[in-house]
This record gives sequence, C-alpha cells and structure tokens, in this order.
Amino acid sequence: MKNESESAIIESWGKNVEPWIRAIRNNEIESRILVTNKAVVDVVLDLAPRKVLDIGCGEGWLVRVLSGNGFDVLGIDAVPELIAAATGYGAGRYRTLAYSDLSVSAIGEQFDVLVCNFSLFGHESVVSLFQSAAPLLNSGGAFVVQTLHPANAGNEDETGDGWRKGSWEGFSSDFRDAVPWYFRTIDSWKSLFAASGFALTEMVEPVNPETGLPVSIVFVGRVV
Repeated sequence: MKNESESAIIESWGKNVEPWIRAIRNNEIESRILVTNKAVVDVVLDLAPRKVLDIGCGEGWLVRVLSGNGFDVLGIDAVPELIAAATGYGAGRYRTLAYSDLSVSAIGEQFDVLVCNFSLFGHESVVSLFQSAAPLLNSGGAFVVQTLHPANAGNEDETGDGWRKGSWEGFSSDFRDAVPWYFRTIDSWKSLFAASGFALTEMVEPVNPETGLPVSIVFVGRVV
C-alpha cells in the first residue's frame, strides 16, 4: 500500500479541488473556524517572521492572512489547480512545487518560518520534506507543523504508526476518493523532528471549546 498511497494523496486532491475551495471559502469546516485556523496563525505571529514559506498551501487562505499581517509569504503546493485558485484570489506569492522537489536551489530563497498546516499526509514524502527543511531556514528560523491530534484522530484499535484510510465524513457529498494518510504518534513526530536536525521548542494542543477535546497539535522546531 505504501507507494500507492503516496501517489493516491495527490490524485485525491486533484479530484477534489473545487469542493475543497468551496469548503474553505464558505467556512464549512467547523474545527478550522472554531479552533485550528487561529491556532496556527497565533503560533506564526508569535514567531514574528519576516519571510514565511507555506508548504502545502492549498487555495492560499493562510498565505493571505499572513500577508495581511505584513509578512512576505510564499505558498507552494503540488496541485496546479489549487495554486491557480490561490494566485487568482489575493495577496501572497505562489508556486506549483512537489514536496520531493523542495530545496534552496529550487526555491532560490530562505525563510524565517516554514509552516505545514494539515498538509502532511504521507510517509516517505514527509520524511523527505523534513530532511529538506533545515537548509530552507534563516538562522534562528522555525519549522511549524499543525496536524490532527493523535489522541483524537481515528480508530482507537490502531494506535501505532501506519497508513490509514481517509474519510470525507462531515464534508459535502461533492467530495470523493478520500485522501489516505500516514498516522504518527506524538513520540513519532518528536523523533522525526530530532532526526531531521530540529529541537522541539513548543508543542501546542488546541482544544475544541464545545467538546473539551484536543483537535490538533502544533509543533514548533528550531534547527539544532
């Protein structure tokens, strides 16, 4: 399933561009509106960067918000249709770029903050991205990752690292062929940061105010 799942991630997003854009722009994802959008924005604002790279920017909402706060923000995504939508909608800079091609030479610049906001679904692709991350940062820069909280992210019978079937539960019927994703425990995320040359300096666990349960987890790493 491994390699097939990696390719299926991009294929799924390619099939769901239009419903995803509508869901984001019409505020259809409750957890984002209640908790997670503000969580990632607050973390980046606290870091006070000058330049930001949004990796897996989708239709560009975070790029627009951060650009509106005066930062120079570049958004990249592997799906050309999402980049086209982002470019036509507002502020920020955008490029179509696969995670496997991410490098200083490919981008031609470095950043104060790299941010991945619910954009890390794979196994090999994510490990490769982490290995490429440190050289993209200016001195003192930070790598920010927000992802599903492992304690509230799927089948309780499947507690170890591994591929999980995707689901569009809670989304409109326009979505199809859900994105497969690779589940990691908190310890596994910590190990991935450490193996890639980062020290974790912050770990935020945003809570849904209505349920009291953690919705996501935000990691902040800095180059050792």
